Amino acid sequence: MEGGRGNNSGRGRGRGGGGRRGNYDDQQGGGRGRGNQGGGRGSEGSYHQPPARPQSQWVSRPPPQANQPPPQANQPPPQPAWGYRPPAQPVPVAVGATSGRGRGSTWTGRPWGESSRQPNPLPSPAPAPAPAPVPVGAAARVRSPTSSESGKQRQIEAIRRPDHGGTLAVRKINLVVNHFPISFDEAGTIYHYDVDVKPVAANGNPPAKKVLRKSDLRLIKDLAFPGAELLRTVYDGEKNVFSAIRLGEGQYRVDVPEGEDVRSGSYMFTIKLVNELKLSKLKDYLKGNLTHVPRDTLQGLDLVMKENPMRARIPMGSRSFFSARNSADLRGGLAAYMGFMPSLKPTEQGLSLCLDYSVLAFRKPMPVIDFLKDHVGFREVNEIVRMTKPIIDALRGLKVKVTHRRTNQKYTIVGLTRETTRNVSFEFVDTEGNAPPRMVNIVDYFRDKWGKDIRYLDIPCLDVGKPNKPNAIPMEFCVLAEGQRFPKENLDKNTAVYLKNLTLVKPWQRRDTICDMVRAEDGSFGEIARNFGISLDMNMTKVGGRVIGAPELKVGGTRPVRVDAEKCQWNLLGKTFVNPKSMDCWALLDFTEGDRYSRLQAEAFVNNLRGRSRNLGIQMAEPDVYRLTRMNEFSSVDRIERLLKDIVNEASRVNKGKQLQMIVCVMTRRDPGYKYIKWISETQIGVVTQCCLSPAANKGQDQYLANLCLKINAKLGGTNFEVSGKLTNFNPSDHVMFIGADVNHPAPMNKECPSIAAVVGTMNWPAANQYATRVSPQKHRCETIKNFGTMCLDLVKAYARINKVRPRRIVLFRDGVSEGQFEMVLGQELFDMKAAIYSDDYQPLITVIVAQKRHQTRLFVENKSDGGQTGNVPPGTVVDTKIVHPHDFDFYLCSHYGGIGTSKPTHYYVLFDENGFTSDRLQKLIYDMCFTFVRCTKPVSLVPPVYYADLVAYRGRMFQEVAMEKDPRGTSSTASFDQSFYDLHPIC
Repeated sequence: MEGGRGNNSGRGRGRGGGGRRGNYDDQQGGGRGRGNQGGGRGSEGSYHQPPARPQSQWVSRPPPQANQPPPQANQPPPQPAWGYRPPAQPVPVAVGATSGRGRGSTWTGRPWGESSRQPNPLPSPAPAPAPAPVPVGAAARVRSPTSSESGKQRQIEAIRRPDHGGTLAVRKINLVVNHFPISFDEAGTIYHYDVDVKPVAANGNPPAKKVLRKSDLRLIKDLAFPGAELLRTVYDGEKNVFSAIRLGEGQYRVDVPEGEDVRSGSYMFTIKLVNELKLSKLKDYLKGNLTHVPRDTLQGLDLVMKENPMRARIPMGSRSFFSARNSADLRGGLAAYMGFMPSLKPTEQGLSLCLDYSVLAFRKPMPVIDFLKDHVGFREVNEIVRMTKPIIDALRGLKVKVTHRRTNQKYTIVGLTRETTRNVSFEFVDTEGNAPPRMVNIVDYFRDKWGKDIRYLDIPCLDVGKPNKPNAIPMEFCVLAEGQRFPKENLDKNTAVYLKNLTLVKPWQRRDTICDMVRAEDGSFGEIARNFGISLDMNMTKVGGRVIGAPELKVGGTRPVRVDAEKCQWNLLGKTFVNPKSMDCWALLDFTEGDRYSRLQAEAFVNNLRGRSRNLGIQMAEPDVYRLTRMNEFSSVDRIERLLKDIVNEASRVNKGKQLQMIVCVMTRRDPGYKYIKWISETQIGVVTQCCLSPAANKGQDQYLANLCLKINAKLGGTNFEVSGKLTNFNPSDHVMFIGADVNHPAPMNKECPSIAAVVGTMNWPAANQYATRVSPQKHRCETIKNFGTMCLDLVKAYARINKVRPRRIVLFRDGVSEGQFEMVLGQELFDMKAAIYSDDYQPLITVIVAQKRHQTRLFVENKSDGGQTGNVPPGTVVDTKIVHPHDFDFYLCSHYGGIGTSKPTHYYVLFDENGFTSDRLQKLIYDMCFTFVRCTKPVSLVPPVYYADLVAYRGRMFQEVAMEKDPRGTSSTASFDQSFYDLHPIC
């Protein structure tokens, strides 16, 4: 019992979170989310070329000349000397052609995943100038890595910036950015120590083997240092201590008194000097005089800037810090806390603190009984007895602190006692051995031991023990511990909307809030930072921004379409698609039977949809099959499978064997069974589906129907619109393939399910707006794409089948990796890609670009008049000076219109480039590509290859969930890794 045997108290740590979430309605793209990611450095060495080949087939490229003039706008880019040269004559391009296995649209192509077939003979461009490509027939030879290379990460640095930033702009604007310049003593030294903490044996007993929590280690570390040293040291909660002064090395005995938030006793604290970090090296790196990143120094300074909020605020992991001050009530025992996420960034202006704010839902630190009244809903305390199940569901896993004695210890609730409080007894053990164990009533114990009379005797106690060691505490002496996050996925709809509105504030409000947080006493800058010789400029960085002009778009007809001046949107009214596809054989699956309020008006919906399709150039017939059913069909995957197969068979009878093109599914509401429809249609029966909701379908608004037609035409293999003219930096004869790659990780609490790797690639040129996809499960939470080379080779083969020539240039966009993982992308994934696709006569020129959305940089207009109606930066805003890396090739691009909240730019980071990009050419290329996303008539915030890879990875996650439900053995991890669950039907 609590207080009777302290060893019986249970501790636990729970951490909520979810994987990537998406909108099941096909009218919108899936949401985004990421799991925890780690980074690491590989073995030392350099990697400047692909696997070794015969000298006659391999040409080393000389380094570019510093004073070499850039190519003119009407000239092709300079041809690098590495790899093959394009033939002198243009190669015929089959734009919009389809392969025998797919239509070549966004969601079609060979079955997702690694190919199990033998390599097909591939067409190939000539290795030297020639009037025509080499005839089809010779299979490509692929050299595997040597045994010494296999499995190793080849270290390679990201390329340097090719110029001093871009100049292309239709106008320039003045911006402020949430980067706050940091100054430090260049002659200073930071001392890096390794620490180790172990319990000391007591009374001849062996020390406990229990792993100490970070909070335990932090408390022991604070007790180990005297006050003067404590204010000059920072600790990461594991093994590293960074100090502004030299500390004494050796072993120290630390005694933890009773009542602290760690088990009392003695601990041996061992400290050893690891390194002396000279801040002059950091200064050299910022000036470009040092090539390698001083990671240890940056890690130490990052901890210094986080130490003040770590002590004064509620830490969430090691990245975010929240406070109950100025919180908003969410009811149900919840409150919205405001916090910030600080990070250090090396930039052109020096070291900067980047800080953005966020809002999360937390449980209020309140008495457990009051929480239950607020959260579960009852008036009298004695009602707890008849509401046991909802109360256990609400309390299980929560952490509580006790009020009957002084202690900071936290207990994790595992349930309720079966008996009411007056009947709870426990075995009391005299730790001094003066009396034998005996049974004690908990009411008597609290009166005798603590002088507390228990008020509520007819309700259960909280059980905070372990399965074999129960530990009961009367509910009235427990309060919820502070800092317990409530998962936003579990919020009711109204509360979730309210919390979202607190996050999506206007730009000027976010700007003021960030400045207030930087200047606050519990912000990132405090006494400890000053003790390290650090000073912080409390004003945001001013920087010049450029607005790139939007491209003209091609739709049906001869006249190009100009986009709106402010929002960069365009209207399809009175226009047709570039390549509309007819829908001659389709079915309407109506799930609204029995729903009085959301019943589909089927005849009106079909007429409205056909009329809008006709205006856009799609010839849509009447549905061949109409099936009315109920939403309860979604209760199992088998019921949905029987239903869809029955519709396919009926359509075949009606059309005498003609292939069913699409099934339009209308539902009354969002349902988890949506994944059943997608998995069955795309892997089992080979018919694409388009889902929508009946309330919107019944309204029949023109814009909604147009959005439906966008997706329908794309899934049929048509082309909606494309950029007018050629894409920047390339010629129509270049045959460029754009590849997007992403990895979707399971929820943080999931320990078994695989991560899902997705790779997509364009199949047409020069439009470059139709994609084939590959997806594959891999090891749990592994960020490196293990089958990357195989999937890229498969996409190259698909491109060759469609266009009768392999791509000469490849631009790879990688999503979801941080700066610490750049070496992994270059040393493993790029090497794997080259080893797979290179041969003696085929060496395409490759560019690797990382697209980052998970960063904290925000752009604000200095003058509100430059921000339009919402106050956000206009679409096409690019920043590539001052706040970017001091010498690497990166930039920020805000390509979309910010209608709500504050726009967040995408951070593009070029790691490898053989295509001779300049800042202007690459920024214009990416911005133009953002207008080719098939699902909407406006530019998107992320370059489409990455956007599609993200959607495909989430689709793979849905298929994995189906695999878990269908696994007859009940071993979800085994079924989830089965590649067959992710392979598309050959017809799709």
